[in-house]
Amino acid sequence: MNLVAIETSTRMLSVALWRDGEVIARGAESVTGGSSLVLPWVDELLAEAGIAMARLDGIAFGAGPGSFTGLRLACGVAQGLAFGLDLPVAGVATLEALALASGEARVFACMDARMNEVYFAAYEVADRRVAEIAAPRVAPPADVRLPAGGWIGCGDGYASYAAALPQPARVRADVFPTAAAVAELAASRLAAGEGVDAAHAMPLYVRDKVALTTAERLARGGVR
Repeated sequence: MNLVAIETSTRMLSVALWRDGEVIARGAESVTGGSSLVLPWVDELLAEAGIAMARLDGIAFGAGPGSFTGLRLACGVAQGLAFGLDLPVAGVATLEALALASGEARVFACMDARMNEVYFAAYEVADRRVAEIAAPRVAPPADVRLPAGGWIGCGDGYASYAAALPQPARVRADVFPTAAAVAELAASRLAAGEGVDAAHAMPLYVRDKVALTTAERLARGGVR
């Protein structure tokens, strides 16, 4: 199974090439969207591995939640590659990828959603398999509740809102979803025929609005 994975849901952008269980990747921090980086990274990885585009079996992307612009970038690039090569696409939840990337066993994944909110979900990880315990949601930090049991809080939600969030057993605020984790999660799904046609690939926004009204900002303690 050869596949390319794209993860641009946060400021930590990455692209990975999965080759029958082996992964090579490129990544960088970017606050400008990264549209100029993704396709050159894909070309670099294929050249490094000596694999032609025609030998790919699928395309994967971090579907969300995350930056709306970043999600559209990852989905759009995945669709473009898949259309051109007639390949299936697998979208992977970014919080699930974050959980796998953390290397922890019980992960409360929490990402900064801006607008004074966080995206969050809970996962158990065993033998590199991820089980969803609580589905992705979005809420103000003060409204977030931890599921019962001991959890490791992972993600930049804890860097932005540590004081307002419920406190897990331990916090790792420096963990982000990665293309390598997206590729690992997508590989078995694509091998099982669970990919979708490129036209049906969609971001997982979780939240359906990109900005608050003035009244909403003021109600949350913001400024006019």
